[in-house]
Amino acid sequence: MLFQGKKVLITGAASGIGRATAIRFAAEGADVIIGDINEAGLAETAGMMARAPRIVPFDATDMASCRALVDTSASDGLDVVCNISGMLKWGPSEEFSLEDFQRILTVNTTSVFAICQAALPYLIESKGNIVNTASTAALQGIAYTIAYSASKHGVAAITKGLAVEFAGRGVRVNAICPGHVNTPMAATPPPAEGVDWTLVMRNAPKLVDGSCEPEDIAEVFAWLASDRARKVTGSLYVIDGGQLAG
Repeated sequence: MLFQGKKVLITGAASGIGRATAIRFAAEGADVIIGDINEAGLAETAGMMARAPRIVPFDATDMASCRALVDTSASDGLDVVCNISGMLKWGPSEEFSLEDFQRILTVNTTSVFAICQAALPYLIESKGNIVNTASTAALQGIAYTIAYSASKHGVAAITKGLAVEFAGRGVRVNAICPGHVNTPMAATPPPAEGVDWTLVMRNAPKLVDGSCEPEDIAEVFAWLASDRARKVTGSLYVIDGGQLAG
């Protein structure tokens, strides 16, 4: 088993990619800690896992809560952090509220840094690693999701910067850039008015049935966090069904 005896913290585990990733790591023998604001969803995830996880609810808008999540999870060591919590909101940029913009950056970017920062002392000790969740929105312009795109560009920058800064101390930091994934978050449609669907569909996957399932992304999390990827750091791994191919 890839993660026998390893302690793994996974955020956003109440549904979608986070849930699939928690299930995947547990199947590989990890001692998993799952975090999310949705306690009912965490309980459902726990019931699907091969090994019972530790459930630690937290609020990604509260940096003290983010730090407490890490400290609680690392009470007897920490080997891997998978930052998967996030939110998405569509809307024409002329009408997008600054309050929503700020909240998206807080949840998707600031909390990621806060969790990484809190986890690094433990990961230096264990020679562990971090896998963040960026997006294809971190690598190209996507209309009507400017706040989300900005937040994910930030995650990409955090990932690469930390990878450079901590490589010499034995910590790897990578990020995954999913395209469209069939999750509850991605199922939220753009608003009916003010959206040019030609611009939206230019970012569609190119493969037949090119949309990803959460399990597809979980496989990449497991590989990047494992010793099989021991020479990989500072990378942004795209899994998008050809969305960025052209």
